Amino acid sequence: MNKSKEMTIKTIVAIGIGAAVFIILARFASIPTFIPNTEIEIVYAFLALMSVIFGPIAGLAIGLIGHSLKDLIAYGMPWFSWAIASGVVGLVIGLAKSKINIEEGNFGKKQILIFNIYQIIANAAAWFVVAPLLDIIIYSEPAKKVFIQGAIAGISNILCVAVLGTILLAGYAKTKVKSGSLSKED
Repeated sequence: MNKSKEMTIKTIVAIGIGAAVFIILARFASIPTFIPNTEIEIVYAFLALMSVIFGPIAGLAIGLIGHSLKDLIAYGMPWFSWAIASGVVGLVIGLAKSKINIEEGNFGKKQILIFNIYQIIANAAAWFVVAPLLDIIIYSEPAKKVFIQGAIAGISNILCVAVLGTILLAGYAKTKVKSGSLSKED
């Protein structure tokens, strides 16, 4: 099987499994906040892991599909503004894949810094800008309400991904053989 087709199949499987895990984590591992319809979501640490491993397209699809299906199951309909924002988070963090190259087994201070810069940009763009603006455009929600919700979601996601996402990626990197670490015995 050629390499590009194998990667496509691997990515499609990762999207399916990633979206399913996203649904479960978002549905059952969320911590309510004092703001209505806004929770601390540990699922974004998992989305960050999948995005760095499988890239921006997989991250986009896992975030968009996973969030849409979670909303459909929980509320009877997807809340597209936030589902799109979740896709943006996966897409932007996925762009860090080539800079971090986690498959080589390296996740030191430099990679941690790069990862956290990408995830802060991703979460800030998604929750401070994309979700609130789409809430206003699509659902005619009050601006003050959605920008407060976005701020709480963005700050909690940035902190959660900084801690749990970094731990998940460090753990994943330890499962990989570092390039050049194997040598042939005489």
